[in-house]
Amino acid sequence: MLQAKMNDRVRVHYSGTFGDGTMFDSSLEREPFEFVIGQGMVIPGFEKGIVGMSVGETKKVSIACEDAYGPYKEDLVGTVDRSRIPENIELEIGMVLQMHSPDGSITNVTVKDINDEGVRLDLNHPLAGKDLIFEIKLMEVLEA
Repeated sequence: MLQAKMNDRVRVHYSGTFGDGTMFDSSLEREPFEFVIGQGMVIPGFEKGIVGMSVGETKKVSIACEDAYGPYKEDLVGTVDRSRIPENIELEIGMVLQMHSPDGSITNVTVKDINDEGVRLDLNHPLAGKDLIFEIKLMEVLEA
């Protein structure tokens, strides 16, 4: 039976949960998720979990934060002057904003706190520092 290996293009369905069972993402209401194993398109633990799976197989994979979005880093949280945020944006704690990095790429940041002088922003991925559990079903291994 065909098994997934490095550099294969695969299609999977998945449900992602935290240890308490709370779901944070799922492909079940969408088309299967397609990617190439080994190209860094998904978190390392997700890729490792799929390698060796057979088409049609379902597997539960526990991924430590180090193999997911990494540990939460306090040094990625900082305050910017309120004047640097466009006035037309009605800030709310928890909202996600996009910032332009010096290299021109776009980075998502989460608003942690707001006051008259500054806005505390968090550049960590929302799932940083969290262990994740995925239930994965390998739907297809596609031709490269």
